[in-house]
Amino acid sequence: MNLIATIILGIVQGISEFLPISSSAHLIIFRDVFGIGKGMLSLAGETTFDLALHLGTLLAIGIYFFKDFIKMFQKGFTTGIKEKEGKLLWLIVTATIPAAIVGVLLEDVVDNVVRNKYILISLALIVMGIILYKSDKLSESTKKLDDITFKDALLIGCAQMFALIPGFSRSGTTISAARTLKIDRTSATKFSFYMSAPVILGGVILKLLHKSTWTLISTNYTIFVIGIISSFIIGLLCINFLLKYIKNNDFKVFMYYRILIALVVIITVLVKMYV
Repeated sequence: MNLIATIILGIVQGISEFLPISSSAHLIIFRDVFGIGKGMLSLAGETTFDLALHLGTLLAIGIYFFKDFIKMFQKGFTTGIKEKEGKLLWLIVTATIPAAIVGVLLEDVVDNVVRNKYILISLALIVMGIILYKSDKLSESTKKLDDITFKDALLIGCAQMFALIPGFSRSGTTISAARTLKIDRTSATKFSFYMSAPVILGGVILKLLHKSTWTLISTNYTIFVIGIISSFIIGLLCINFLLKYIKNNDFKVFMYYRILIALVVIITVLVKMYV
Protein backbone atom coordinates (compact mmCIF):
# COMPACT_ATOMS: atom_id res chain seq x y z
CA MET A 1 0.00 0.00 0.00
CA ASN A 2 1.56 3.29 -1.00
CA LEU A 3 1.87 6.32 1.22
CA ILE A 4 -0.91 8.34 -0.41
CA ALA A 5 -3.42 5.47 -0.17
CA THR A 6 -2.48 4.95 3.49
CA ILE A 7 -3.07 8.59 4.33
CA ILE A 8 -6.35 8.69 2.38
CA LEU A 9 -7.72 5.65 4.21
CA GLY A 10 -6.58 7.14 7.52
CA ILE A 11 -8.48 10.32 6.71
CA VAL A 12 -11.53 8.32 5.64
CA GLN A 13 -11.49 6.41 8.93
CA GLY A 14 -11.03 9.54 11.03
CA ILE A 15 -13.97 11.24 9.35
CA SER A 16 -16.39 8.34 9.05
CA GLU A 17 -15.82 6.86 12.52
CA PHE A 18 -17.22 9.93 14.25
CA LEU A 19 -19.53 11.49 11.69
CA PRO A 20 -22.66 9.31 11.36
CA ILE A 21 -21.78 7.95 7.90
CA SER A 22 -20.31 4.46 8.68
CA SER A 23 -16.56 3.89 8.81
CA SER A 24 -16.80 0.21 7.86
CA ALA A 25 -18.82 1.02 4.73
CA HIS A 26 -16.45 3.78 3.69
CA LEU A 27 -13.32 1.67 4.10
CA ILE A 28 -14.92 -1.05 1.96
CA ILE A 29 -16.11 1.46 -0.63
CA PHE A 30 -12.85 3.37 -0.93
CA ARG A 31 -10.75 0.20 -1.01
CA ASP A 32 -12.88 -2.23 -3.02
CA VAL A 33 -15.06 0.01 -5.20
CA PHE A 34 -12.79 3.02 -5.77
CA GLY A 35 -9.60 0.93 -5.65
CA ILE A 36 -7.68 3.05 -3.14
CA GLY A 37 -5.13 0.73 -1.52
CA LYS A 38 -6.77 -2.33 -3.05
CA GLY A 39 -4.41 -5.25 -3.60
CA MET A 40 -1.48 -3.67 -1.78
CA LEU A 41 -2.06 -5.95 1.21
CA SER A 42 -3.62 -9.41 1.61
CA LEU A 43 -7.12 -9.63 3.10
CA ALA A 44 -5.52 -10.40 6.47
CA GLY A 45 -3.27 -7.40 5.98
CA GLU A 46 -6.22 -5.18 5.16
CA THR A 47 -8.11 -6.17 8.30
CA THR A 48 -4.95 -5.65 10.35
CA PHE A 49 -4.49 -2.23 8.76
CA ASP A 50 -8.08 -1.46 9.75
CA LEU A 51 -6.95 -2.25 13.29
CA ALA A 52 -4.36 0.54 13.02
CA LEU A 53 -7.02 2.95 11.79
CA HIS A 54 -9.33 2.04 14.68
CA LEU A 55 -6.45 2.41 17.12
CA GLY A 56 -5.95 5.93 15.83
CA THR A 57 -9.60 6.84 16.37
CA LEU A 58 -9.53 5.19 19.80
CA LEU A 59 -6.62 7.44 20.75
CA ALA A 60 -8.61 10.43 19.47
CA ILE A 61 -11.53 9.57 21.76
CA GLY A 62 -9.21 8.97 24.70
CA ILE A 63 -7.38 12.25 24.27
CA TYR A 64 -10.43 14.40 23.53
CA PHE A 65 -12.45 13.06 26.46
CA PHE A 66 -9.51 12.28 28.73
CA LYS A 67 -10.72 14.39 31.67
CA ASP A 68 -14.25 13.02 31.34
CA PHE A 69 -13.05 9.41 31.40
CA ILE A 70 -10.78 10.04 34.40
CA LYS A 71 -13.71 11.48 36.37
CA MET A 72 -15.96 8.59 35.33
CA PHE A 73 -13.48 5.96 36.57
CA GLN A 74 -12.70 7.84 39.78
CA LYS A 75 -16.35 8.28 40.70
CA GLY A 76 -17.53 5.00 39.20
CA PHE A 77 -15.29 2.91 41.45
CA THR A 78 -15.67 5.05 44.56
CA THR A 79 -19.19 6.48 44.75
CA GLY A 80 -20.81 4.24 42.15
CA ILE A 81 -23.99 5.68 40.67
CA LYS A 82 -24.49 8.22 43.45
CA GLU A 83 -22.74 10.93 41.43
CA LYS A 84 -23.36 11.71 37.79
CA GLU A 85 -19.84 10.87 36.58
CA GLY A 86 -19.93 7.48 38.29
CA LYS A 87 -23.39 6.74 36.96
CA LEU A 88 -22.23 7.64 33.45
CA LEU A 89 -19.47 5.03 33.62
CA TRP A 90 -21.94 2.26 34.45
CA LEU A 91 -24.37 3.52 31.84
CA ILE A 92 -21.61 3.10 29.25
CA VAL A 93 -20.85 -0.39 30.56
CA THR A 94 -24.54 -1.29 30.30
CA ALA A 95 -24.78 0.10 26.76
CA THR A 96 -21.66 -1.83 25.70
CA ILE A 97 -22.87 -5.29 26.76
CA PRO A 98 -25.26 -6.03 23.81
CA ALA A 99 -22.75 -4.96 21.14
CA ALA A 100 -19.92 -6.81 22.88
CA ILE A 101 -21.85 -10.09 22.99
CA VAL A 102 -23.13 -9.89 19.42
CA GLY A 103 -19.77 -8.61 18.16
CA VAL A 104 -17.84 -11.56 19.57
CA LEU A 105 -20.38 -14.06 18.25
CA LEU A 106 -21.30 -12.61 14.87
CA GLU A 107 -18.81 -9.96 13.67
CA ASP A 108 -16.81 -12.32 11.45
CA VAL A 109 -20.00 -13.94 10.11
CA VAL A 110 -21.58 -10.60 9.22
CA ASP A 111 -18.32 -9.34 7.70
CA ASN A 112 -17.98 -12.43 5.49
CA VAL A 113 -21.60 -12.25 4.34
CA VAL A 114 -21.90 -8.50 3.73
CA ARG A 115 -18.36 -7.36 2.90
CA ASN A 116 -18.67 -7.76 -0.89
CA LYS A 117 -22.36 -6.92 -1.14
CA TYR A 118 -21.89 -3.35 -2.30
CA ILE A 119 -25.53 -2.78 -3.26
CA LEU A 120 -26.66 -4.00 0.17
CA ILE A 121 -24.14 -1.70 1.86
CA SER A 122 -25.41 1.20 -0.25
CA LEU A 123 -29.02 0.48 0.72
CA ALA A 124 -27.97 0.39 4.40
CA LEU A 125 -26.36 3.81 3.94
CA ILE A 126 -29.58 5.22 2.51
CA VAL A 127 -31.95 3.62 5.02
CA MET A 128 -29.88 4.59 8.05
CA GLY A 129 -29.44 8.12 6.73
CA ILE A 130 -33.20 8.56 6.58
CA ILE A 131 -33.66 7.00 10.02
CA LEU A 132 -31.00 9.30 11.49
CA TYR A 133 -32.63 12.42 10.09
CA LYS A 134 -36.22 11.45 10.92
CA SER A 135 -35.45 10.24 14.45
CA ASP A 136 -33.74 13.54 15.16
CA LYS A 137 -36.35 15.70 13.45
CA LEU A 138 -39.40 14.06 14.99
CA SER A 139 -38.11 13.65 18.55
CA GLU A 140 -38.36 16.09 21.41
CA SER A 141 -35.33 17.03 23.50
CA THR A 142 -36.46 16.52 27.09
CA LYS A 143 -33.45 14.60 28.45
CA LYS A 144 -29.86 15.62 28.99
CA LEU A 145 -26.82 13.44 29.62
CA ASP A 146 -27.54 13.32 33.35
CA ASP A 147 -31.11 12.13 32.71
CA ILE A 148 -30.17 8.98 30.79
CA THR A 149 -31.46 5.89 32.58
CA PHE A 150 -30.08 2.35 32.54
CA LYS A 151 -33.06 1.32 30.42
CA ASP A 152 -32.14 4.04 27.91
CA ALA A 153 -28.52 2.87 27.90
CA LEU A 154 -29.52 -0.74 27.27
CA LEU A 155 -31.83 0.23 24.39
CA ILE A 156 -29.12 2.41 22.82
CA GLY A 157 -26.70 -0.48 23.26
CA CYS A 158 -29.09 -2.83 21.47
CA ALA A 159 -29.33 -0.35 18.59
CA GLN A 160 -25.54 -0.36 18.38
CA MET A 161 -25.65 -4.05 17.41
CA PHE A 162 -26.89 -3.05 13.94
CA ALA A 163 -23.60 -1.19 13.42
CA LEU A 164 -22.02 -4.59 12.68
CA ILE A 165 -23.61 -4.25 9.24
CA PRO A 166 -21.48 -1.93 7.08
CA GLY A 167 -23.53 1.12 6.16
CA PHE A 168 -25.49 1.47 9.39
CA SER A 169 -22.77 3.26 11.41
CA ARG A 170 -22.05 2.99 15.11
CA SER A 171 -22.58 6.69 15.74
CA GLY A 172 -25.60 6.77 13.43
CA THR A 173 -27.45 3.94 15.16
CA THR A 174 -26.68 5.10 18.70
CA ILE A 175 -27.51 8.76 18.04
CA SER A 176 -30.76 7.77 16.34
CA ALA A 177 -31.75 5.55 19.26
CA ALA A 178 -30.85 8.24 21.78
CA ARG A 179 -32.85 10.89 19.92
CA THR A 180 -35.84 8.54 19.72
CA LEU A 181 -35.60 8.29 23.52
CA LYS A 182 -35.85 12.12 23.64
CA ILE A 183 -32.21 12.69 24.62
CA ASP A 184 -31.11 16.06 23.28
CA ARG A 185 -28.83 16.20 20.25
CA THR A 186 -25.60 17.17 22.04
CA SER A 187 -26.07 14.65 24.85
CA ALA A 188 -26.95 11.90 22.36
CA THR A 189 -23.79 12.59 20.37
CA LYS A 190 -21.56 12.74 23.45
CA PHE A 191 -22.97 9.49 24.80
CA SER A 192 -22.41 7.90 21.40
CA PHE A 193 -18.77 8.98 21.48
CA TYR A 194 -18.32 7.68 25.03
CA MET A 195 -19.88 4.35 24.01
CA SER A 196 -17.54 3.93 21.08
CA ALA A 197 -14.43 3.80 23.29
CA PRO A 198 -14.99 0.37 24.94
CA VAL A 199 -16.31 -1.18 21.72
CA ILE A 200 -13.30 -0.05 19.68
CA LEU A 201 -10.95 -0.97 22.52
CA GLY A 202 -12.42 -4.47 22.73
CA GLY A 203 -12.03 -4.96 18.98
CA VAL A 204 -8.43 -3.75 19.09
CA ILE A 205 -7.55 -6.07 21.98
CA LEU A 206 -9.15 -9.11 20.32
CA LYS A 207 -7.22 -8.45 17.13
CA LEU A 208 -3.93 -7.97 18.97
CA LEU A 209 -4.34 -11.36 20.63
CA HIS A 210 -3.71 -13.02 17.25
CA LYS A 211 -0.06 -13.80 16.61
CA SER A 212 -0.54 -13.19 12.89
CA THR A 213 -1.49 -9.58 13.65
CA TRP A 214 1.89 -8.86 15.23
CA THR A 215 3.66 -10.51 12.29
CA LEU A 216 1.80 -8.32 9.80
CA ILE A 217 2.45 -5.19 11.86
CA SER A 218 6.18 -5.94 12.16
CA THR A 219 6.53 -6.41 8.40
CA ASN A 220 4.43 -3.33 7.53
CA TYR A 221 5.08 -1.07 10.52
CA THR A 222 5.49 2.13 8.49
CA ILE A 223 2.04 1.72 6.97
CA PHE A 224 0.45 1.06 10.35
CA VAL A 225 2.13 4.01 12.06
CA ILE A 226 1.00 6.37 9.29
CA GLY A 227 -2.51 4.92 9.46
CA ILE A 228 -2.68 5.48 13.21
CA ILE A 229 -1.39 9.04 13.01
CA SER A 230 -3.65 10.12 10.13
CA SER A 231 -6.84 8.63 11.62
CA PHE A 232 -5.93 10.06 15.05
CA ILE A 233 -5.48 13.64 13.81
CA ILE A 234 -8.57 13.64 11.61
CA GLY A 235 -10.57 11.88 14.33
CA LEU A 236 -9.79 14.63 16.83
CA LEU A 237 -10.85 17.29 14.35
CA CYS A 238 -14.10 15.48 13.53
CA ILE A 239 -15.12 14.96 17.16
CA ASN A 240 -14.66 18.67 17.75
CA PHE A 241 -16.45 19.57 14.53
CA LEU A 242 -19.54 17.43 15.14
CA LEU A 243 -20.04 18.59 18.72
CA LYS A 244 -19.97 22.21 17.53
CA TYR A 245 -21.98 21.60 14.37
CA ILE A 246 -24.98 19.95 16.03
CA LYS A 247 -25.50 22.85 18.42
CA ASN A 248 -27.20 24.77 15.64
CA ASN A 249 -27.79 22.17 12.93
CA ASP A 250 -29.64 18.90 12.42
CA PHE A 251 -28.44 15.73 10.67
CA LYS A 252 -29.95 16.51 7.26
CA VAL A 253 -26.57 17.04 5.57
CA PHE A 254 -25.44 13.56 6.64
CA MET A 255 -28.60 12.00 5.22
CA TYR A 256 -27.99 13.73 1.89
CA TYR A 257 -24.35 12.66 1.87
CA ARG A 258 -25.20 9.03 2.66
CA ILE A 259 -27.73 8.94 -0.17
CA LEU A 260 -25.27 10.56 -2.58
CA ILE A 261 -22.34 8.23 -1.81
CA ALA A 262 -24.70 5.23 -1.97
CA LEU A 263 -25.93 6.25 -5.43
CA VAL A 264 -22.35 6.78 -6.62
CA VAL A 265 -21.43 3.27 -5.43
CA ILE A 266 -24.50 1.67 -7.02
CA ILE A 267 -23.83 3.38 -10.37
CA THR A 268 -20.12 2.49 -10.22
CA VAL A 269 -20.84 -1.16 -9.48
CA LEU A 270 -23.47 -1.42 -12.23
CA VAL A 271 -21.14 0.22 -14.77
CA LYS A 272 -18.36 -2.24 -13.90
CA MET A 273 -20.78 -5.14 -14.23
CA TYR A 274 -22.36 -4.24 -17.56
CA VAL A 275 -19.90 -2.02 -19.41
